[in-house]
Amino acid sequence: MAENRKAYTIKSGSLGEVRIADEVVAMIAGLAATEVEGVSSMAGNITNELVSKLGMKNLSKGIKVEVVGNVVRADVAINIRFGYAIPEVSAKVQERVRSAVENMTGLEVGSVDVHIAGVDTGKKNK
Repeated sequence: MAENRKAYTIKSGSLGEVRIADEVVAMIAGLAATEVEGVSSMAGNITNELVSKLGMKNLSKGIKVEVVGNVVRADVAINIRFGYAIPEVSAKVQERVRSAVENMTGLEVGSVDVHIAGVDTGKKNK
């Protein structure tokens, strides 16, 4: 099987193995982060912003994951809604991402680093 992306074997047995692509782990983390009240959106680089404006969804936007052995390290970049306490929202994002990744993949989460990339005031640029 030819593949360009990294994948992690989480189970190997007599019937074969279960592998999870790194992008899947990133998608799980991104979806979990956006469920937290106070998170406006995921932040991404300019390429991700252009892709989303063209109507193509990138569910791992703003997420970088690294898996060493069975331990995940996640970097999550978010835009926060104005009026929400950054420390509280960040702590909830860390917990939600840790819980979602561990429950869905069986991998252990070693760290979730949250980066606040912007504040959403709710006003549209004219």
